[in-house]
Amino acid sequence: MPLSVSIITPSYNQGRYLERTIRSVLEQRHPLEYLVMDGGSRDESVEILQRYSAELQWVSEPDRGQADAVNKGLARATGEIIGWLNSDDIFYPGAVAAAADFLTRRPDIDVVYGNGNHIDEQDRVIEPYPTEDWDFERLKERCFLCQPAVFFRRRLVERFGPLGVHWRYALDYEYWLRLGKGGVRFARIGAVLAGSRLHPETKTLGSRVKVHAEINDMLRSLLGRAPDRWLYNYAHAVLDDRGVPRRSRRFSAEVAALAWWSALRWNHRISPPMLRQGGQWLGGAVLR
Repeated sequence: MPLSVSIITPSYNQGRYLERTIRSVLEQRHPLEYLVMDGGSRDESVEILQRYSAELQWVSEPDRGQADAVNKGLARATGEIIGWLNSDDIFYPGAVAAAADFLTRRPDIDVVYGNGNHIDEQDRVIEPYPTEDWDFERLKERCFLCQPAVFFRRRLVERFGPLGVHWRYALDYEYWLRLGKGGVRFARIGAVLAGSRLHPETKTLGSRVKVHAEINDMLRSLLGRAPDRWLYNYAHAVLDDRGVPRRSRRFSAEVAALAWWSALRWNHRISPPMLRQGGQWLGGAVLR
């Protein structure tokens, strides 16, 4: 017998996209429980939710952010499988059935994820999301799971707790790492399950330095240190924010200096590989 499914959508002032998100869930043609946790939107979101009241459960009230909204949904959800779809993302047809069928057939797997696309404001594909096969060590270096294409068993919430409400940008990445660190088994399926929307209001696009700083905070908190790759990513984000051309002669040297500073800030030490690489970049800049 197929496992029951609950889909949770956190939402706040996303009326421009909300109906497309809702319809992508309701058109799945797979039995499911759908919960929309709205944070007290002041746009047309509540009117949209009222139109779909017969087909989904919803509340609209102040919350403490996206993670808190998802957690409210988790507390109400009754399905054995949980999917989390933000109010500007979409499922592709057959996504829920593919995830539910896989987890029904594979009781040894607790999290299944598929491929995804980055999409624009009109749902057009910008590029495939850089999804990879499961590797926990690799996950420490790169978040290769497309969040709306991930489905997990509700029992994990009982074991590992809900999302961390203090994370604004890294809430999904922290959760996948937390589960992986705890030995949870993940599996990837080849189907494209979801579209993750990129638009000017997306919080991760408009705050790249803050995003990378929070990721480093999270990694240090969860893993004890921020990997070198994420320290370099932070350095690149800072220089991009400052408008430093990537092809400028001193760009590599500035990345090296910022990465060293970042390593001292988050790890209180600079790793030998970073010292060697940074020394080469800085030396090259001096010799030019």
